[in-house]
Amino acid sequence: MAWPLTLGAISFFLAVVWGGPLIRLLKAYRLGKQIRIEEPTEHQIKTGTPTLGGIMVIAPVLIITAGLNLAALMGNTLIGRSILVPMGTLLTFGILGALDDLAGIRGARKGEGMTARQKILAQVVLAFVVACALHFVLDLRSIAIPLIPFRIDIGLLYIPVAMFFIVGFSNAVNLTDGLDSLAGWTSTIAFACYGVIAFLQGQAYLVVFCFTMVGALLAFLWYNAHPAELFMGDTGALALGATLAVVALMTGQWLLLPLIGAVFVAEALSVMIQVFYFKRTHGKRFFKMAPLHLHFELLGWSETQVVQRFWLAALLAGMLGIALALL
Repeated sequence: MAWPLTLGAISFFLAVVWGGPLIRLLKAYRLGKQIRIEEPTEHQIKTGTPTLGGIMVIAPVLIITAGLNLAALMGNTLIGRSILVPMGTLLTFGILGALDDLAGIRGARKGEGMTARQKILAQVVLAFVVACALHFVLDLRSIAIPLIPFRIDIGLLYIPVAMFFIVGFSNAVNLTDGLDSLAGWTSTIAFACYGVIAFLQGQAYLVVFCFTMVGALLAFLWYNAHPAELFMGDTGALALGATLAVVALMTGQWLLLPLIGAVFVAEALSVMIQVFYFKRTHGKRFFKMAPLHLHFELLGWSETQVVQRFWLAALLAGMLGIALALL
């Protein structure tokens, strides 16, 4: 673990040094976050805070990972093909998120971004390509179940399952990204957990990738700490969620992802429950507001209380997930 942890620290320093210049650049081009009017009044002060901060995470991770695996990538080895999948996922979903962020700032749907139909269609197409790469190129087709000493081959069913996880967690992390440091901390914990799982399984290249992500995320959190100077936006959130799902799929321990990513699942479920209940009761609300973190804010929790309690829950869920991976 010495090398992955060292690379995580290097990733932090490479990312954190250009955080200030990136913030100044985003301000110069007036790429600031638009806050929805229905959100708690305390959030309105955040209007104009630079967004697209996911670039701060994506760029150093891609540069470091490509540099470390240059020979494998050029030689078209199994490791080269393997590391190309999470790298490609991070880049393509990051580009999709950036387009959504820019549409929300300067597009016709200012403050809203791409339509839900446009975004989900793009996510499904990208997820299909990634799932096919995992199945046909890397020959991944199995599921690991705690207490069962062997993996179960699910054949072509792997493709729709992989697509579901990639699209689902891409959106779930995006929904979680609503409070300063919330998505950043929960993503950091999830990637660290899967880094440990990959280490236990001897997937050295994946361990390095995960902890490079951890280092870059910690650098982002340096500027995203409350009160945030920078938001990750969809640029970061969509990319982080999709890449986390891919990492989980590559370890074979994707059945544990809903546990390790329990906060993301809770946030997504809260939105689904709210919409379903609203439609069935003709206007009544199950939560005061969704996603879930807004509900707790309206109950009287401060922003920092919500964030700290949610990442504590994420940490406990991650610890349990690693324990189950050992069984």
